[in-house]
Amino acid sequence: MFNTDYSQGILQYIPFFYVIWSDDLLSASEISVVMKTIEQDDSLDTNEKEQLLLWLNTENPPSDTEIKNWKHTIATSEVKLIESETYPLASFSQRLTQQQNGIGFNDHLKHIEINLGIQPNHYNHLFDVEVVHEKTSDQYDATILDKILKGPHAETVDGFREFLDQPIFRWEILRNKADFRARILEQVQTLAKKGYGAMAYPAEYGGTGNMPAYAAIFEHLMFVDGSLAVKFGVQFGLFGGSIQKLGSKRHHDQYLTNAGTTQLLGCFAMTETGHGSNVRGIRTTATYEPTSDSIVIHTPGKNDNKEYIGNALHSKMATVFAQLIVDGKNEGVHAILVPLRNEKHEELEGITVEDNGYKLGLNGVDNGKIWFNNVRVPRENLLNKYGEIRDDGTYFSSIKNPNKRFFTMLGTLVGGRICVARGALGGAKMALSIAVKYALNRRQFNDSVKIQEDLIMDYPTHQIRLTPSIASAYVYHVTLEEMMKRYSDDSQPDKRKIETQVAGLKSIITWFANDTIQECREACGGKGYLLENRIADLKGDVDIFTTFEGDNTVLLQLAAKGVLSDFQAEFNSAGFTSVLKLLQSQLSDTLTAINPLYSNKVDAEHLYNPKFHKHAFSYRTRRLTYTLAMRIRNYIKKGVPSYQAFLKVQTHLLALGKAYSVELAYGVFHDFCETVTDAEHKDLLEKLGTLYALNEIHADARWFLEQGYIGGTKSKAIRQRVERLSTELRPHIEVLVDGFGIPEHCLTAPIAQ
Repeated sequence: MFNTDYSQGILQYIPFFYVIWSDDLLSASEISVVMKTIEQDDSLDTNEKEQLLLWLNTENPPSDTEIKNWKHTIATSEVKLIESETYPLASFSQRLTQQQNGIGFNDHLKHIEINLGIQPNHYNHLFDVEVVHEKTSDQYDATILDKILKGPHAETVDGFREFLDQPIFRWEILRNKADFRARILEQVQTLAKKGYGAMAYPAEYGGTGNMPAYAAIFEHLMFVDGSLAVKFGVQFGLFGGSIQKLGSKRHHDQYLTNAGTTQLLGCFAMTETGHGSNVRGIRTTATYEPTSDSIVIHTPGKNDNKEYIGNALHSKMATVFAQLIVDGKNEGVHAILVPLRNEKHEELEGITVEDNGYKLGLNGVDNGKIWFNNVRVPRENLLNKYGEIRDDGTYFSSIKNPNKRFFTMLGTLVGGRICVARGALGGAKMALSIAVKYALNRRQFNDSVKIQEDLIMDYPTHQIRLTPSIASAYVYHVTLEEMMKRYSDDSQPDKRKIETQVAGLKSIITWFANDTIQECREACGGKGYLLENRIADLKGDVDIFTTFEGDNTVLLQLAAKGVLSDFQAEFNSAGFTSVLKLLQSQLSDTLTAINPLYSNKVDAEHLYNPKFHKHAFSYRTRRLTYTLAMRIRNYIKKGVPSYQAFLKVQTHLLALGKAYSVELAYGVFHDFCETVTDAEHKDLLEKLGTLYALNEIHADARWFLEQGYIGGTKSKAIRQRVERLSTELRPHIEVLVDGFGIPEHCLTAPIAQ
């Protein structure tokens, strides 16, 4: 005989206690959470609290009979369990008491549900009730999230999305590179006719001068095809951009409009076979010849050819980076416009172009190798914004320091790095959208033949492999928007700081994208391996983003050196003294907070507090900067040459570069959230920021543990919070990926339908 005569206060807790004791979810460390909640719950009288607390005694647990009474109470209630509700168990308890005109929704129960990480797949097999399986909650609106992410580009982006809804942009499987390249070229030309290629150029050359909007549409090209994004970027961003940023008005007038309309197809010939990322060390020469008033472009050795040049097979002209030699003196790397082919598309004398052939991905892009054999071009073809050869044959630059001139020239091309990171992020968003939508349709496993199998999105393992990446995608989107805004601000002519920032961000974001796409492939099982479902091509296409526009390992070192140079440009003893004194004073202030009480503080209020996240990231960056500077100084004091000293600390440089970039991204996102006026969606974005921060701290827990910044208890708590936030965001996961704004006509993978 069942005894189900429970008071309303007790009744609302019955589903929770049944889950706790049936599934053994309650660990010793979490008993205090439930006990504290019960003690603070004003809906309970003293007797009810005493009874509930008795049932939490692990040494004298509820009897089997009592647990069967709970089960019977639930089974005979005829209350439905609705999975899609934000807090399904707390809502179920509310309906259970409402049958007796009981109390309303209890936030204390919600607190238990969140803090114990309880979700439907823990208990829907236990409850003998009707389970309403719904994929997602409607608490948040994907169109509002999309609008927030589009920011000031909403009109441009919406128009571009609509423009992409035509047959020429339909994704299809093309495995013959000639056919693939022809289609991609046609797509680029179609975009150019509509004015999208010239968007970042000044109005007099067919554009709008809006580089941030250009970056926004560039990401969308990844939703069509990675090859299109890269081909588009090479033609309009690298080739056209080099003319715009490095040339003068005569170059703009002669070439920029035609580059924007694809009347002049061009390529960007910087990288060489033998020198890779070492742009300053390239061997191609550009020697001024006074007798003919021309510049002679020459490839001096077998491995000094230009390599992996996108658009090489279709181009009529190249922006060639070479060592400019005037009157026998090497003036450093400069860019020169060099014609490659005539109107019949035949290679000009002295020009040799070879196809790079098939690649891991991006086979719609015509990458090639280029050799120059004493090719003469007019002196006027030198892009002369930062250095020119005057009519009298002498070299002149307003920037006297060759190092500063070199880095100023490269700094103008930082926009390309932002677009590369933006493109990689677009690939990650696409993969996440496909994987999540598949996981919201695919069911498998359970131990009951009476109800449907579980959605794979309901498994905690599936949530933890996808949800933190979604949070990261939001953080990185906002960060790259801000970086492009800063880069495009002409009131800040010195781009050195933004170059440091973008170098690090490009690295961590392109690595993130590759890791995410691989995780999405595995999350989709065999379906993710099929070409038709797009993830396979995304894997191949985004892979190269880690090494083009700068190898990530090299860029992280550049970022780290930029952090060091913020304190002192030259590494001499006097400089180091001031650097170390400053850092030491900063760290001493910080270290006073690192005590056992702080390093093991685990309450949710602390772990979810942005002040903790900022403190952790700032401490890591400053600590790494301080110890790196100390190591370099010590090597130099021992007589080790500066170059060798840096080689000895390369792994330290990488750690600093990553730490600096993560701190930067989180800081930008946090500041952005402060500007969001929609309170409900602001809360959601802040929760994504919290998940990003805790996941990043967890990922580098070894370092934080080594430094004593966190203890083992706190490290465990952070890991648990990452899992619980992922669970808490489960009802909104489809809304979050829909918030990326990927148009339906681009989301063509069959498993995403």
